[in-house]
Amino acid sequence: MTEHTSPSTERGPRTVIRHATVLDTLSMTYNECGSVVIEDGIIVAVDESEDVSGDIEIDAAGRYLLPGLIDCHVHFRLATFDFASMLHWSEVQYGIAMANLARATLARGFTTVRDLGGDVNGLIRAIEAGSTPGPRIVRAGLMLTQTGGHGDARPRQIEVASCGCSLESDALSVVADGPDAVRKAARHLLRDGSDFIKIHVSGGVASPSDPLECTQYTPEEIRTVVTETDHRGTYVAAHAYTPESIAMAVNAGVRTIEHGNLLDDATADLLTDSQAVLVPTLVTYKGMNDLGERLGFPRANLDKNRVIYESGLTSLERAHTAGVRMGLGTDLIGESQPMQNQELAIRAEVQPAIDVLRSMWTVNAELCHLQGRIGVVAPGAYGDLVMSRIDPLEDLSAFAEPGTALTHVIQNGQVVVDRSED
Repeated sequence: MTEHTSPSTERGPRTVIRHATVLDTLSMTYNECGSVVIEDGIIVAVDESEDVSGDIEIDAAGRYLLPGLIDCHVHFRLATFDFASMLHWSEVQYGIAMANLARATLARGFTTVRDLGGDVNGLIRAIEAGSTPGPRIVRAGLMLTQTGGHGDARPRQIEVASCGCSLESDALSVVADGPDAVRKAARHLLRDGSDFIKIHVSGGVASPSDPLECTQYTPEEIRTVVTETDHRGTYVAAHAYTPESIAMAVNAGVRTIEHGNLLDDATADLLTDSQAVLVPTLVTYKGMNDLGERLGFPRANLDKNRVIYESGLTSLERAHTAGVRMGLGTDLIGESQPMQNQELAIRAEVQPAIDVLRSMWTVNAELCHLQGRIGVVAPGAYGDLVMSRIDPLEDLSAFAEPGTALTHVIQNGQVVVDRSED
């Protein structure tokens, strides 16, 4: 697995946060502690004595100190709703747009994200080198899709492949058909640094040529990818909406189902029994519904979105009732990404705040392979924190507005956002 280092390679100062009310995300209770000490970007002590000193000192009196937020489904490559234009962007245009999205993501308090598809290797290197602010990124790399699948963004008219094993790729996806081609593609992506593999097993909202209800890939193709990720000690994530596609993926060994908006009771029980994880992404459908038409999203896509948008809370409630393990993601596109924190409020309409926060800080940390490093305020964890005057256990919906909910965003022990005087 890829080792996710601090976004900046420079040695950081010693930071001391005093008088903090610290959330223990294992017990979901608060501890009054003297100080939290961060050295070289890592938390080294919690509940230190008051006389400890640091290069940076922050008085957290009256505030709640929380781990940095984690979004387990983002797409930095989907940098605009104008897909037709984006397909012709240069890498310079992509780089500028993705850097802006990454900077804004960090300012909203998300210090770690899981990118579910698209080439973000250059963005990761830029963040790690300190060239641009941004969160820690765990990535799928290019998505795997069948011909005509949700990730097939090629123009309508294409030539028929000369052989069944051929592969085609762009900055978003690899089109691969059949077990041999899928195996080759998966091995290439893992060699290229993918932390896990993303596949599509049902139709999608944003894609032009596949109905929502269609099932994509076969059990044999899916098992082939699962075998390759098993050999690397990682997992497969699957875009899926329908009960048929979800069941096929889970029975073939897929670990996470992304979206799941058309989930039924039987499939919810299957997810629970298999210990697969569902990652709902409800805010993206709100974003497409609210902004899509104005930003040129095609009518056919808006119609598909309406079906998925209207089923979102019902599927969430069904999964919650069945005891499905859930992560937390957003899946927002370009111009709608400022809505990112609203996912917390949407989830709180159905789930208790404690369950939503466990999805974000416990389940998401596991899916990022960063247990103990993110999602906790404890020695050995990254010094990625947020501070708020609002208790998220009491008023999680207020976290929909990061500009008022979060007074500080701290990354590797350094303050990147300070709204304490606002």
